[in-house]
Amino acid sequence: MAALCLASGTAALLPASASAAAAPDGERVSDHGYTSQIRRTEYGVPHVLAHDYGGLGYGYGYAFAQDNLCQLADQVLTLRGERSRYLGPTQTTADGTSNLASDTYHQGLRQAGTVRRLLDRPAPLGPTSELRRMVEGYAAGYNRYLRDTGAAHLPDPTCKGKPWVGPIGAMDIWNLVYDLNGASGAAALRQAIATATPPTTGRASKPLRAAAPRRGAGPSAPDSASPSASASAGPSTSSGPRRGDLGSNGWALGRDVTRGRDGMLLANPHLGWIGGDRFYQVQLTIPGVIDVAGASIYGTPLVEIGHTRTLAWTHTTSYADHASLYRLTTIPGDPTSYLVDGKAVRMTRRAVPVTVRGADGKLSTVTSTLYTSRYGPVLADGWTRTEAYALRDANADNLRSTNEWLAIGRAQSVAQLQQAHQTYQGIPWTYTIATDSTGTAYFNDSSAVPHVSDDRLKRCALPGEDHDLPGVLDGSTSACDWGSDPDAVVPGIFGPGHQPRLTRTDYVANSNNDSALTNPAAPLAGYPRMYHAGAPLGPRAQLGLQMIADRRAGTDGLGIPGFTLPTLQASMLGDRNYTAELGRDDAVAMCRAHPVLTATDGTEVDVRAACDALAAWDTRDDPDSRGAALWKAFRIRVGGPHPWWRVPYDPAQPLTTPRGLNGDEAQVRRAMADAVRKLTADQVPLDAPIGSVQRWAGIPLPGCSGAEGCFNVVNASPTSGTGGATRPRSPEGYASGSSFIMATELTSRGPRTRTILTYGQSANPVSPHYTDQTVLFSHKRWVAERFTEAEIASDPQLRVTTLRG
Repeated sequence: MAALCLASGTAALLPASASAAAAPDGERVSDHGYTSQIRRTEYGVPHVLAHDYGGLGYGYGYAFAQDNLCQLADQVLTLRGERSRYLGPTQTTADGTSNLASDTYHQGLRQAGTVRRLLDRPAPLGPTSELRRMVEGYAAGYNRYLRDTGAAHLPDPTCKGKPWVGPIGAMDIWNLVYDLNGASGAAALRQAIATATPPTTGRASKPLRAAAPRRGAGPSAPDSASPSASASAGPSTSSGPRRGDLGSNGWALGRDVTRGRDGMLLANPHLGWIGGDRFYQVQLTIPGVIDVAGASIYGTPLVEIGHTRTLAWTHTTSYADHASLYRLTTIPGDPTSYLVDGKAVRMTRRAVPVTVRGADGKLSTVTSTLYTSRYGPVLADGWTRTEAYALRDANADNLRSTNEWLAIGRAQSVAQLQQAHQTYQGIPWTYTIATDSTGTAYFNDSSAVPHVSDDRLKRCALPGEDHDLPGVLDGSTSACDWGSDPDAVVPGIFGPGHQPRLTRTDYVANSNNDSALTNPAAPLAGYPRMYHAGAPLGPRAQLGLQMIADRRAGTDGLGIPGFTLPTLQASMLGDRNYTAELGRDDAVAMCRAHPVLTATDGTEVDVRAACDALAAWDTRDDPDSRGAALWKAFRIRVGGPHPWWRVPYDPAQPLTTPRGLNGDEAQVRRAMADAVRKLTADQVPLDAPIGSVQRWAGIPLPGCSGAEGCFNVVNASPTSGTGGATRPRSPEGYASGSSFIMATELTSRGPRTRTILTYGQSANPVSPHYTDQTVLFSHKRWVAERFTEAEIASDPQLRVTTLRG
């Protein structure tokens, strides 16, 4: 056995064990032969060192379980379809799906053997041997910690002693990966899939729009303003896609805009702070094989956003479509059969029994039927006697993502990252933004996009449908099936030759806008409509591009032109509010001219104090910025772009329009009156700082929603985080936005990186790492990453755990 290169420190040698843990489905995971070392530095960041991939996964699984076993146990409970058995059928998952619907969906996948079939494929379509060992080791490491600690003695009260906490298997991790990949498609519509039943009347019970996958859906989807006046509430829990209120920012800076003539990267993904969409910070090292640092989605044993010694990358949600809706023409008298090319095709039915716990604690079985068409699952929404709707998901066959992220974690250049894209084509629903030490900046939408050519879309999209997709496709003819490309690794998706990409030496940037203005100096155009190039920029994306322009010109107050690591950090946390910059003065002029405004209910409201608060506001969303809470309440009530702006959006001026608050519009005036009334009713001062109405576990938070034009997106309430982070979300406790923030400079001497994990390493509310980095975030302080062995060993807080199986 190869020897580990160990950092100095006091080793806690745990008892050796060669036992095997059994998951409920009979899968046995042994920890025999694994060796790993976990070096924890400030804020509990683990640096996992091993001599092979199995040991690397083993150490990572153990470290993650130390901090977040309860959260992963909860996710596994969901993915096994057993929430109703232990928690009852009427409670909801973290994304608002009912337990019974969630269990039906996941049990149906297990019965169908979907993930097992994908695992049976050889690489590149199935996992590589290294990755399989890593996943097996991760499950074994989790089980080792659970066995050493005991469920009755877990430090997290969320699941301590719960009967649903037990060993996991590699299959649980693969199911988690598959579910994550489907977040912009089928996994986002679990409720609609699980509750689809043939109609008993001539009308649909729900409008179809509720079930249509929104463009950009996924853990990093575009922002939306909250309906709450004094704080942001959680997203709708309808059958629509989950996480639709979120977004991300990513900048890759090349040698022409950095003072050191090297590459720099800003990663700013926005995810929910409640549930399994959180990030975990880690470094994974096999000497001479892989050395990557960054962050992983909970339960995944890979770094999905991070850097190696000479490459850094991040992701933002692609604006392209990753699924298609097909309208089925059902046969009169038989709504479970439909026509294709004039021939009747019966839907496939799968009876799915789910064990449920009643209010009296007794167990019973509820059996539901899942309906599937040739395109994919049939949805509850829109199913009538004459038509139904089915979803085809471009990620329905995707476990390739894990291969790709492992390959990126070994890459040292943009060219090697590109090769990983072309080999695996597994990134499910995100753009990739990257740079390397040569100062090359790179953007690519390599996500899985349905191969629907513009010509086919024109012929097959049904008229009159109101969806965010370019059109619902006609399912009655095989001529409307997806096409394919010869360079695509699987049929049905666009290959690399069709994907928007850009390589520059100045910069590429994205804030969940489409790919067209990745760099305004080199607009991207000519791509299939499925990529949606040319859509208007939102205020957050406009601000991001303006921030880069201001830094290049040296007009942002941060010194001479050009990016350095400190100016990149300062830009990220400048907390500018772009809609306020464009409209605050007009709002003040409006209420000065009309000191009494009429609210929606006809009540007259004195707004003079509101004018004073807005006039004194610095138009930023620092925690102590007074007036920001009022602007949030006002902006939410104004609603969409019209009649909000005096100068409407102009495609010829995408960076500078729309602009100018239209204070002559009655809706705008009513919005101000309603905002003042709401804050007064909630006993929130009109000049309240934003940090008084958005908090995490009582800690004031900076930022605001992307719809307001904040780059540093934060949505929270005054009580967010007070009950822990492993529970279903609720409007009063939900939080989302900036999660793992990473600023990296790839110098000739190695990477210099600063990070903030805004909610800390642990979802355990009694852990010291539950809010330690939230305090940093509140005060705009960063963690200096320790990447080299010397940096890790020099940490005075270093704690070393050696594991031998």
